[in-house]
Amino acid sequence: MRGCGGAVIVGSTFLNLTLLLLPPPPHPPPNPAASTDDDVDLEQLVNDMNSSVESVQSTQADTALLLNDGHAHRRHTPPVHPSSPNRERLRHSQPMHIQAVRCLKEEHQLRPASLPAIPNPFPELCSPAGSPVLSPIQTSDSHIVKVWSEDGAGKVVEIPADMTARDVCQLLVYKSHCVDDNAWTLVEHHPNLGLERCLEDHELVVQVQASMSSDSKFLFRKNYAKYEFFRNPLNFFPEHMVTWCHDSDGSIPQAQLLQNFLNSSSCPEIQGFLYVKEPGRKSWKKLYMLLRRSGLYYSSKGTSKEPRHLQLLSDLEDSNIFTIITGRKLHNAPTDYQFCIKPNKVRSDCKELKMLCAEDEQSRTCWMTAFRLLKFGIVLYHNYNVPQQRKSTNSSFSAPVRSVSENSLVAMDFSGRTGRVIDNPVEAQSAALEEGQTWRVSMRFTTQSVIHPFTHTHSHAVIHKTQVWFHGRIMREEAHRMIIQQGQVDGLFLVRDSQSNPKAFVLTLCHHQKIKHFQILPCEEDGQVFFSLDDGATKFTDLIHLVDFYQLNRGVLPCKLKHPCTAVAL
Repeated sequence: MRGCGGAVIVGSTFLNLTLLLLPPPPHPPPNPAASTDDDVDLEQLVNDMNSSVESVQSTQADTALLLNDGHAHRRHTPPVHPSSPNRERLRHSQPMHIQAVRCLKEEHQLRPASLPAIPNPFPELCSPAGSPVLSPIQTSDSHIVKVWSEDGAGKVVEIPADMTARDVCQLLVYKSHCVDDNAWTLVEHHPNLGLERCLEDHELVVQVQASMSSDSKFLFRKNYAKYEFFRNPLNFFPEHMVTWCHDSDGSIPQAQLLQNFLNSSSCPEIQGFLYVKEPGRKSWKKLYMLLRRSGLYYSSKGTSKEPRHLQLLSDLEDSNIFTIITGRKLHNAPTDYQFCIKPNKVRSDCKELKMLCAEDEQSRTCWMTAFRLLKFGIVLYHNYNVPQQRKSTNSSFSAPVRSVSENSLVAMDFSGRTGRVIDNPVEAQSAALEEGQTWRVSMRFTTQSVIHPFTHTHSHAVIHKTQVWFHGRIMREEAHRMIIQQGQVDGLFLVRDSQSNPKAFVLTLCHHQKIKHFQILPCEEDGQVFFSLDDGATKFTDLIHLVDFYQLNRGVLPCKLKHPCTAVAL
């Protein structure tokens, strides 16, 4: 009874609230049949109640949707029967993706200009494209290479991965203000192994650097013998060392010597005896060696060339040939003419090096030059032709071009009160020589005054100190080393102070791969000091005059002075 009463009370309360919210129904027309208060139409009352309940439920649903669009909490609404006519008015909310970029843009627009921009500590959460984890790593194509000069100074250059050794040399020539005579080269130097070699012009510097150890370095140096064998092949390939590998009795014609090396279809070979250091020991063994395109072989039975007697010592494809710079005492070598074949995979292990030693300098040069030709072939000839073609195309710009006004220039004499034109060509030439001598004297006193006012130094001992071929007080061994490093070609020279006579100088000259020394002695005549190479037969006022003369005339020397041995400072 109490439960039912409560239900009746709740129902009546709900009915009263509904009736208060709804407008009063229109009064029905008076019915004459229903004249008393007890006559109530129950069916009409039930219909009115049902319509009121549906109206309230639809009002609550619309209110919930409106609050949801306004970002408020949605209240729970009772489910509506599917058959309800208001079902079509209900819509469920859908999730919407908010992009991080749009949020950052809006934040940037709303940020005041006076406030500093604080970097996002988690960029990968907002922009995956800039994340170091999700985005690929951007690698740079430039590489750092450090190159050293003869005086111990180094220069760091940034080069691309496809830059060749020739391009790096031209870059260093431009930065160091040197004369580009196509003799500069990069040297791969291994101080721990005591090895070095000149890089070929087409080799990629970055690839070579990747195969070097941490203690190795590049040197910037001149090498006049880099392509000298193209100009004088007879001096590099003795006839008794070159032969055909198929016909051992015949010899290669000297006129077609280089063509046979460059042509891949031909099969020349270098033969002769070499000293080979035994692995793990300091002893050397003299063997008969054969150098072919397939590799370097030694004969296990005398000088036999039969295939069953030939053993492969080293291949050419994955190896490079080096000069040994540590001297014969370190390896107990039988001669001073050592060289080495180093595999590219070897960095600091001396056990895998093939140590070789020749009888003389000409034999060593022949073996090393043939190794380069057989390995690189026609590529070396292209490297040799590139600067030659460039020189021919720029030949018109090698010397200053005289204009029309310059062609009308004449010799003048301004010794008198007024100038006059020198018509006699002999007089004009003597005037030019006299002017040159005057310039030399002025240069002497200018250079002498710069050194020290209390130095009792003759003027003739000062003017040559700024020349590239003068190297001061260096020992004979140091002069030998510099000549060997720069190629040992005919005419390579330098001038140094004499160790035995403090007033004299020494001319160190290379001829036929042999280094010779000539003493330059001072001689006095009428109170003036001269210099001479031939005991006073030909006298010169200074060393510059002497060098200029022997660059044009051989005189008592075996050849003309052609290539100055220079040391550049980077």
